[in-house]
Amino acid sequence: MPALELKLPPVALVLILALLMALLPPGPAAASLLPPTLRLPLAVLLLAAGIAIALAGVQAFRRARTTVNPMHPEASSALVSGGIYRHTRNPMYLGMLLALAAWAVWLGGLAPWLGLPAFVLYMNRFQIAAEERALEARFGADFAGYRRRVRRWL
Repeated sequence: MPALELKLPPVALVLILALLMALLPPGPAAASLLPPTLRLPLAVLLLAAGIAIALAGVQAFRRARTTVNPMHPEASSALVSGGIYRHTRNPMYLGMLLALAAWAVWLGGLAPWLGLPAFVLYMNRFQIAAEERALEARFGADFAGYRRRVRRWL
């Protein structure tokens, strides 16, 4: 289904999934993963970590003067492999995943957690795979080596 590749901006996907997660019935109260008193602190911690990781990715791209536009990976002017990119090839997407985890914690229950694997599956298939093909075409062996050294998510 290449027609779906690079068509939905990742931030839009996060917003759509967040809405769907909120609309899912949370399930029985007993299914809540955490007591209500711990939900807010954990949600804030996950959100703060997600924002910090995503911003570190954006900052590294800005320092390298390359595009942060996920819809046009072929426009990349530099292969960024330092900083946060030594630990994950997709810190911006990892940050978004952590934000969705924060939202799932805040919502309580088990059903909202379905949004996280949905995000990873969609991103792997329709966003990241296309980005990686574009980066390999643009940077060749340098990207192939980087891809071998650093995991996609963590």
